Amino acid sequence: MSHLKSVIRVGFFAVSFLLATSCVKDVDLEQAQDITLNPDIDVDLVQYQLNENDFIDSETGDFTPVIRDTVRLEFLNDTYVQDALQYAEFRFRHENTFPYSISSKIRFLSDNGREQFSVNYEIPPGAENVPGVIDTLHVVGSGDIKKVRRSIQMALELQLNGGDSKIKGGLDFLSKGLFKFEF
Repeated sequence: MSHLKSVIRVGFFAVSFLLATSCVKDVDLEQAQDITLNPDIDVDLVQYQLNENDFIDSETGDFTPVIRDTVRLEFLNDTYVQDALQYAEFRFRHENTFPYSISSKIRFLSDNGREQFSVNYEIPPGAENVPGVIDTLHVVGSGDIKKVRRSIQMALELQLNGGDSKIKGGLDFLSKGLFKFEF
């Protein structure tokens, strides 16, 4: 038994020695400043579902063809994130069951409300069983990435092109962002 223990100890020390020397042997500590991390972050930005009641003004009860809302993109309001952001990709998807087209205007604003860039498109009309669908991709590369870095708010505006207080239907919206960083 003691002979077996000796063999195991020698084997353990030999393997430990090989592991320790092989891990350190190829490391150049002067290259540590050249190490970069390039994470990609995929986030949900805004989602909503509208119906005909959302086109009725809550204060007056009157039909309004325009809906507006603004949300803050707090995760972009960070110096560390803004400095490292290299690329952004925005995806906007609408499914429309209203029988009218809808104009969509999505504006990205700085903290003081100045427009940095916008994404505008028409959402096709649809029906209950056959929605009008549009899936839009907006890419911001290194040349315009400063516009995204300065964007802290996302202002959404929808304009129903036709219709009145008797409209029926719905509008689903999904938006996502893919952000690439270099730290």
